[in-house]
Amino acid sequence: MAACRRLAAGLRDPQKVAAFQRLCGVEGPWGWPEAEQRAGGRGPVANGGPAGRAAGDSGAPQGWRRRPRRNSLSGEEEEEGGCQEFATRSRLLYYLFSLGTELGNELFYILFFPCCIWNVDAWLGRRLVIVWVWVMYVGQCTKDVVRWPRPASPPVVKLEVFYSSEYSMPSTHAMSGTAIPLALLLLSYGRWQYPLIFGLILAFCWCLLVCCSRIYMGMHSILDVIAGFLYAILILIVFHPVVDLIDNFNLTYKYAPLIIISLHLALGIFSFTLDTWSTSRGDTAQILGCGAGVACGSHVNYLMGIDLDPPPDTLPLSLSSLTVTVFGKAILRLLIGVIILLLTKIAMKKATIPLACKIFRIPLNDVRKARQRMEVELPYRYITYGMVGFSLVFVVPRLFSFMGLS
Repeated sequence: MAACRRLAAGLRDPQKVAAFQRLCGVEGPWGWPEAEQRAGGRGPVANGGPAGRAAGDSGAPQGWRRRPRRNSLSGEEEEEGGCQEFATRSRLLYYLFSLGTELGNELFYILFFPCCIWNVDAWLGRRLVIVWVWVMYVGQCTKDVVRWPRPASPPVVKLEVFYSSEYSMPSTHAMSGTAIPLALLLLSYGRWQYPLIFGLILAFCWCLLVCCSRIYMGMHSILDVIAGFLYAILILIVFHPVVDLIDNFNLTYKYAPLIIISLHLALGIFSFTLDTWSTSRGDTAQILGCGAGVACGSHVNYLMGIDLDPPPDTLPLSLSSLTVTVFGKAILRLLIGVIILLLTKIAMKKATIPLACKIFRIPLNDVRKARQRMEVELPYRYITYGMVGFSLVFVVPRLFSFMGLS
């Protein structure tokens, strides 16, 4: 037991994260060795926040200089203190790991799931959404229960502050970066014709890139990433055998929409009670809303006799049927469809935030602070992304059918 604790402490050590960053050519602000000594005198900074600079510190890191990316809900204190300029000697690694971390962000999801449902296989896409929702929900709730802070900075260089307000254990990027490619392989192999080795290589590279990117970005310790990887596999073992049952329930059960909406909303309210505000609460409501929207839209398709799945006589599916015309239509569908989803998101956001503020009598003069209130954030995220999910599987495919793009 003592050996396990020592191993866990070693894997959680921020110095190992900093060593990996240095190996990849990342350099922090000038004067960090002194700052690190001061931080060591008083323990890790809360939730991985930065320590102050030494008096007289000046200069800038050598190499290609950048500033961390941040989101619209980052506070002023976080923006000023947590966004020191850093430098990297390898632009290739910076862009490679930036791509890896984007594989767990909203931009990727709003391209990947629509592409899968509209252009590849709606049957596969619905099941991937189910897996993604449960993996991310369990991961986000676990963070707020365990409450481990981000790696201390210094010595770690923060290359992004998108999720600095969240806790660290487990890495939900590592969880999604493990669950999605593995579920894609498990669900598609046999339904699609491709060499198994190709699927294994894709899943391995996808998972490795996402996991390493979180250490490179300074957002997770090695232990966070390993725990996220193993946690995702455990959840897949539990949920993979029942994915077909869940999808069939969503499609065919008479009261499925009522149960789905109520269940996802209750799960969202529960997650909001676990801790004080962080971006993980909004992300959780967003994920649950999207999952509910996809499930309800699929149910409406079933009731109307609309089948987006490939006909059974075409199975197993093959990529050999891909032609220039088919590819062109796929790109056109993706372009038009994603624009509609983004417009839906913008319209619902503009409608739900003021409405929620008015209903719960919350001042709207500071939108950032208003969005951090549960009474605003939960309905705003849940309704907005619920409509995005519903449009993904029902509204946009109906538009494609009308335009002759099905």
